Amino acid sequence: MVEHYDLVIIGSGIHGVGIAQAAAARGLSVMVLEQTGIASGSSSRSSKLIHGGLRYLESGQLSLVRECLQERAILLKLAPQLVEIKSFYIPVYPDTSRRPWRLHVGLSLYALLGGMQPEVRFSRVPSSRWQDLDGLDTEHLDAVFQYQDAQTDDAALTRAVMSSAQQMGAQLRVPATFIGARMGQNGDRDSIIEYRHNGIDETCSATVLVNAAGPWVSQVLSRIHPTPTQLGIELVQGTHITVPGTITQGIYYVEAEDKRAVFVMPWQGNTLIGTTESVYHGDPAGVRPLPQERAYLLRTLARYFPSRGSDQKVLSEMAGLRVLPSSRSEGGAVSVNTRSRETLLHLDNEGHPRVLTVYGGKLTTYRLTAERVMARLAWILPVRQVIADTRYLKLD
Repeated sequence: MVEHYDLVIIGSGIHGVGIAQAAAARGLSVMVLEQTGIASGSSSRSSKLIHGGLRYLESGQLSLVRECLQERAILLKLAPQLVEIKSFYIPVYPDTSRRPWRLHVGLSLYALLGGMQPEVRFSRVPSSRWQDLDGLDTEHLDAVFQYQDAQTDDAALTRAVMSSAQQMGAQLRVPATFIGARMGQNGDRDSIIEYRHNGIDETCSATVLVNAAGPWVSQVLSRIHPTPTQLGIELVQGTHITVPGTITQGIYYVEAEDKRAVFVMPWQGNTLIGTTESVYHGDPAGVRPLPQERAYLLRTLARYFPSRGSDQKVLSEMAGLRVLPSSRSEGGAVSVNTRSRETLLHLDNEGHPRVLTVYGGKLTTYRLTAERVMARLAWILPVRQVIADTRYLKLD
């Protein structure tokens, strides 16, 4: 007899496991298929931040910033051992594009959107303290702003959310390769899903298939019959490097040579620097840090921390992929930096709507994204006995 689930989820990145947790909390039967390992893709290659997205204020994404700050507050309560408040510093020099008055306005709006809680208040660091800022270059330094956001271990957080889902009955198959699916037709509500688990081909049925495969979303959709509609997307590569030496005062939010935001932060006794942004073409499994990205990040480090130098030894490096909506300006140039970071939920409307695809998404708002997925699917899924509310489920 073919085993049946209310939801089958492809991918155990932060959004896949978040949806599994939200579904299991509603008493639904859930199975997650993961081809490699929990958080083995982009969810272990992020900037490790649970933050409101201060820079999104410039592009007018106020609702996104508000949601991020609200979700940050929830995670600080649910996972205090995994999500920790840190001081962030923004240094301002004569050639910094954002002047002190502009940063003051932005940080004031940030605090307002965060409800004026202690965790969102900011200050201007007095010049008498500049020498304590981890060797930050003080020559021609105009100002330093300090505010608070949070840091996490992205992979550990993802594993904790999956563990929470499993405690409420969710199933995990890993390693499991999604072979394909045949969507229910001719009045048949269920879809048949084929996958290979530990080298053995298996079959199950599901009321809804959730495609949370991150950079692999298009490949998953191509294996479904009939083929669901797709949104135009681009994969954007982001690289981080780790160098020797630690940062003790907090996290530095600096401006690179091309005016992009780069973070310099403490990580496991060393210093993590990132990230870059460039459009990626090719197999997501083949993404690798590029020499020019490594050099770019080392130059940024040396620019703000001269004693570190641009010839620092790179201890480790990682490249991850973001999924962003396709958006080309005139002439075909890709505008990555100003692209919306909103998560897109696409429910296929051709024939039987049984496939929901998650495009993009932020680590900070994974829980809210999962709740929105459940709201979109409420009219399709059966009503079960609710077990818990994810707003109050502790993570460890």
